[in-house]
Amino acid sequence: MYPELFGNYIVGKTIGSGGFAKVKTATHVATGEKVAIKIMNKKLLKDDLNRVYEEIEALKNLFHPNICKLYEVIESETHVFLVMEYCAGGELFDHIVLKEKLEEDEAKIFFRQIVAAVAYCHGLGFAHRDLKPENILLASEKTLKMVDFGLCVRPVQGSYP
Repeated sequence: MYPELFGNYIVGKTIGSGGFAKVKTATHVATGEKVAIKIMNKKLLKDDLNRVYEEIEALKNLFHPNICKLYEVIESETHVFLVMEYCAGGELFDHIVLKEKLEEDEAKIFFRQIVAAVAYCHGLGFAHRDLKPENILLASEKTLKMVDFGLCVRPVQGSYP
C-alpha cells in the first residue's frame, strides 16, 4: 500500500481523516510500539504543501507532555508521512459527547493541560490556530495531547497572518 513504510511499519486501520490527510495506526516493526501515521498525498496538497512543512517545523521544535510527539518524517515523491505518538483514548470531543458533559474536577484537569500546552507553544513563538476538542487527544484517562498543527504559524514579531 505504502512502499515507503514497508519493512519499518505494519500499517493498520484508519483512525482519522481530514481534507488533506488520513491518519492510520501502525506498529513499528523493530520495537513493536504502536504509532499513528499522518499520511498526506502531495498531489492533493498542491499549494498547501508549505503548510505541511510548517507543521513539521513546529513539531520538531515542540517538546511538551501535552503535545503529541513527532517521531519521524518520511517523504517520497508522492507522499509525506508523519510518524507520531499514538493516543489510545481518542478525541476529547468524543469523550465529551460520550459523557454528555465533563464534571468540574475533570474539566479543571483538562483545562490546565490545554493552557499549559498553549502557553508553551506561544512561548516558543508558535500559534496552533485550530484548537478544538477534535484536535486534542486523550493519551490516557487524564492526560491530553494537542495534535494537528496543520494551520500552525510562527508569526514575525509585530505581525500576524
